[in-house]
Amino acid sequence: MRELIFQRFRTDWKKISGLLGLIFCWGLLQAQDVSFDSPEAGNPLLPGYFADPTVKKFGDTWYLYTTTDGIKLASGEPQVWISKDFVNWFNYEMELDVPEGLTNVWAPDVVEGKDGQYYYFMGNCQFGCNIYGYVSESPMGPWKPVNDGNAVIEVGTGLRNIPALDAQFLKDDNGSVFSWFGTWCHLFDGIGWAEIDPGDMSTILRSGGIPMEQVPEAFEAAYPLKRNGKYFLMYSSGDCRLSSYAVHYSVSEHPEGPYRYGENSPILQSSSDGTIDSPGHHSVLKENDQYYIVYHRHDNPHSSGGMFRQVCADPLVFNNDSIIQKVNPSHKGVGFFKKPKVGENLAQNASVSATSFYHLVSKKTRFSNGDIDHKYSPGFATDTNNGTLWKSASAKLPQSLVLDLGKVKNMKRVMTRFEYPTFYYQYKIETSTDSITWSLFADKTNNRRSGSPMIDDHEAVARYVKLTVTGTEKTGLLAAVWEVEIYDALFDVPAFQNPESFEGPGVQSTQSCIANLDAESLKAGQFVNELPNKGAIGGHFKSTKPLKIEEIDGVKAFVFDGEQILELSEEAPGSMSWNAPYTVAAWVKNPQVGENECIATWTSRENMLMGSYSALMYGTGRYGAVAHGDGYVDLAYVNVPEEDKWHHISLVFDGMKEVLYVNGEPVIEQPISLFVENSRVIIGGSGFPQENFSGYISTFRLFDKPMKMDEVEVLMNETRPRGIMKVGKE
Repeated sequence: MRELIFQRFRTDWKKISGLLGLIFCWGLLQAQDVSFDSPEAGNPLLPGYFADPTVKKFGDTWYLYTTTDGIKLASGEPQVWISKDFVNWFNYEMELDVPEGLTNVWAPDVVEGKDGQYYYFMGNCQFGCNIYGYVSESPMGPWKPVNDGNAVIEVGTGLRNIPALDAQFLKDDNGSVFSWFGTWCHLFDGIGWAEIDPGDMSTILRSGGIPMEQVPEAFEAAYPLKRNGKYFLMYSSGDCRLSSYAVHYSVSEHPEGPYRYGENSPILQSSSDGTIDSPGHHSVLKENDQYYIVYHRHDNPHSSGGMFRQVCADPLVFNNDSIIQKVNPSHKGVGFFKKPKVGENLAQNASVSATSFYHLVSKKTRFSNGDIDHKYSPGFATDTNNGTLWKSASAKLPQSLVLDLGKVKNMKRVMTRFEYPTFYYQYKIETSTDSITWSLFADKTNNRRSGSPMIDDHEAVARYVKLTVTGTEKTGLLAAVWEVEIYDALFDVPAFQNPESFEGPGVQSTQSCIANLDAESLKAGQFVNELPNKGAIGGHFKSTKPLKIEEIDGVKAFVFDGEQILELSEEAPGSMSWNAPYTVAAWVKNPQVGENECIATWTSRENMLMGSYSALMYGTGRYGAVAHGDGYVDLAYVNVPEEDKWHHISLVFDGMKEVLYVNGEPVIEQPISLFVENSRVIIGGSGFPQENFSGYISTFRLFDKPMKMDEVEVLMNETRPRGIMKVGKE
């Protein structure tokens, strides 16, 4: 009896000590975490904006397949990241034969088939929300369509009308293949599933749905995991653009259910300090008997729109066969899985200076936990932290970084991780022993190849290393670098390279007024059909119907009756495309303010996605101040300018932040990135008749440069019609 009691005690003590050990480890992780801007932080894993990560290990190599974020509505080219140690990642732009007209490749998964080939699946919502499949002999592609290019999983599979997005696949022990999928799941009463024929990886054998009561709060991003005979169906809730995003799970003995809600859910959510924001849409990796959750979260400081996400990894711990512990999301990350085959990084924590750096100061937005005050300091380029970067103060080029290695050293390789791995940067690298006389190390001023890292090999003896960005693929991209690494020896790197791009490079600003219209010199009472543009690009403004000139309150003005617009015969220059800085301003009077009345635009509304359109508005609606193509980044007036009075309304964008001014006073601001296509300049409308302006416009100016607040005031005074004495702060 005594021995039985002792055995029971020993068994119980093992359980208790194991639990205490887990608690201790969790507490240790909490205590050892670092801040988001600490040197050598291990999260984020990748230097760039990527989301919806699927992590796989094929052979001795880890592969990260992601949605390419930070571009329109997550509409960047399909990428894969490759690593031999789980810390040093190399980017590759995959060749994917997508259906004509598709511009999004969302939430990919890759499965190795029983035929030894690799199958890539991704979602898209442009022809209905469907999952498309591709096959390749390599996990890096090139990928060719399966199912004759038709969707493998169509909208409405398993559950009526459910969007087939975010599909993840599971190869079961008996060889069967299942997929779970869906987004906006709460609107369609669950998560969809399908059994796929493992012979062709495209034929659906059976399908059904997991009802919401079994997966409470499910929104999207189902991820299946089988462990010790149990099926864990993990998923994300909330809104991926906001702090509410979180990961839950449910458990079942069968792939199609029924499922019971998991203890500790949600197991992954935003941190209390807000620096780990909106974590979710994950995958799981098992390595050396330890599980890891690989997920995305928002960048720091949080970019407008919530679509600048970054990939992170942290341990995932199971209490037993049915319970997952709450995840401790960290900035520290998980570190190396294998000993790295790289040398000492001579640039790590080196002293750095720059021609300029951007200081972002902005009021709180729905995407931030408070007001933003963040410096994109030069030192961030050598801190071995993929969550911090140096960024120049403006889009003007060239811009330079200078690294001081502390003493003269031998160097053979420079690896540079620019902000956007998917766009090329043109640059040169120079070295010096005294910071006075410089020698050329690498000349990439004509580069047209993207990638991360960009690798330049040469031999030099130097203390100082200067990186100068001379051009970018896209107009308005600021010179920006996550990391610069320097090595004194060569080591193996992947042999692949991204293809060269024939687009660009981006056009630099002319720093001029490109469109200029003024009613002051015209005769009141006359009608005009065509007016010369006095701006730098010339051309004529043509009216869609005769436009009357009237004198209103002693001010000569163009009378827009809601049925006509003025359209410039010349397109806005390339210096007004993509993320180009600008200033637009007009003296206007709106007798009766409608919902969404457009003062002017110079960008195309075709293929409009989030941030891919820009228009100055004067209305009461949700984009009554500034329209950008998505409710999340459009701006409404806090206080609509008083109707039937003259106002000077101006919008300034500097490449990082836009500020709306009314009568010289800043009234709304937000950090934002734009992805616009320059088009014809339109005054008095957007091209959509329902957004035509009804009222009076006296003067209009459009510049391909940003203005500071005092410059906006000068512009307001210089263009003020003689009949207007004083407004605003004057």
